Amino acid sequence: MNYIVIMLLFAGLSWWVGNTLKRKFAEYSQIPLASGMSGREIAEKMLYDHGIHDVKVTSVDGQLTDHYNPLNKTVNLSAEVYQGRNAAAAAVAAHECGHAVQHAVAYYWLGLRSALVPVVSVSSRFVMWILLLGVLMINAFPSLLLVGIGIFSLTTLFSIITLPVEYDASNRALAWIDRKGIVTAREHEMSKDALKWAARTYVVAALASIATLLYYISIFMGRRRD
Repeated sequence: MNYIVIMLLFAGLSWWVGNTLKRKFAEYSQIPLASGMSGREIAEKMLYDHGIHDVKVTSVDGQLTDHYNPLNKTVNLSAEVYQGRNAAAAAVAAHECGHAVQHAVAYYWLGLRSALVPVVSVSSRFVMWILLLGVLMINAFPSLLLVGIGIFSLTTLFSIITLPVEYDASNRALAWIDRKGIVTAREHEMSKDALKWAARTYVVAALASIATLLYYISIFMGRRRD
C-alpha cells in the first residue's frame, strides 16, 4: 500500500512537471526572437562555432521529440523548434546541440550513458516481469528477486547518469546563446526557465526509479530477516 501511494505521488508530480513544461513552451513560443533566427539556424551556428562540421540538423515529427543521436550524428528538432523563431525554439535547439558538443569533447557522463543504452533498452523489456515473479516466488526462489533488483539497478543508474548530461547540455546552451547575442536578456531568462522545467522531468524520473528500487530491496531484505 505504501508503494502504491508513493508511485501515485510520483505520477502526480510527473504530470504536474510535464504539464508545466508544455505550458511554458507554449508561452515562450509566442515570444519572437529579436534576432529573428530559427531553431535550425541557431543549431547550425552553434555547431559551426564549436568546430563541429559532421553533425546534421534535421526535422522530425511530433512535439517535444527533439534529441541528439550520437550514432548517426544528427540533431533532430521537432518541426515547431526547427522552424520556430522564438525563445522556446532557441532553448531547445541550443540544448540539443549541447549534446553534440558533449559528444565532440568526449564528455564523460554522456559516454557512460551511451554505453548503458543497449543494456537498458534490452533489460527494460522484461525487468518488471522478473521483479513481479520474484515477489510472487520470494519464498521458493528468492534469488529471482535479487536478479531483478540487479537488472533494475542498471535502469536506475541510467536515470541518475542522465541528470548531469542534461544539466550540462543546458548550461552549455545558455552560455553560448548569451555569449553570441542570440537572445536578449529577457529572452535568455525565458530560455533558462524552459530548460529548467525540461530538466525537472528527468529529476522526477530518477527519483521515481530510486524509490522503486528501494521498494524491491526492502522486500528482499524483509524476506532475509524472516
